[in-house]
Amino acid sequence: MDKIKELLKKYTEPKGLWRIFCMMAAIFLMGVSLSFLILVDMGTDPFSFMNRGFAAALHMSFGTWQLLINIGLFLVTFLFQKSLIGLGTLVNMTIIGYVADFFGSIWNEMEIFQTPMSIGSRLIILAGALAVFVLTAAVYMTAQLGTAPYDAIPFIIVQKTKKLSFRWVRMLWDTTAVVIGMLLGMKLGVITVLMVLTLGPVVSWFGDHVAGKLFERD
Repeated sequence: MDKIKELLKKYTEPKGLWRIFCMMAAIFLMGVSLSFLILVDMGTDPFSFMNRGFAAALHMSFGTWQLLINIGLFLVTFLFQKSLIGLGTLVNMTIIGYVADFFGSIWNEMEIFQTPMSIGSRLIILAGALAVFVLTAAVYMTAQLGTAPYDAIPFIIVQKTKKLSFRWVRMLWDTTAVVIGMLLGMKLGVITVLMVLTLGPVVSWFGDHVAGKLFERD
């Protein structure tokens, strides 16, 4: 009962509502920015890279496949580390793929994107989309309303082994996703490689210097 009261307070007090609003907005914008990353075809985050490969191989929409694999990873997280699950976990695992699909279909219908884009145009869109993706990922993680199932697995591995570095576990986890995507026929883009090497540190920096201030963290 006390835990239920604590959760209700966490989600209904003004600071809690602000966290929920920021988390929802961040996840929505992650989906939108992901649709642009897919559009310019120079790479996405490792999880999306792998899931696009599976979706193509299985003739499914990206959003539907991402939801299915997230359900599997959610069950693993529930079994081994329930504390990582929150409202943000459920929102993240269910809507990012569908938001990316929805806006991707809009971009495909717009005449401005029907002709081949110049490298300059692709780089401009890429820079903006990548900045939004990383920033919103930092906001989502800093809100501390639950961890995405894919992101939770490295935490579980580190906690269970108690010997491995999170940094290296996360890089190996991301690398595995990229290799699977390549085996499924996905073309490796430079952004995917950069995200494997730098996404963790960059999100951490944004979380400490930008997103953390949204929630009055020390």
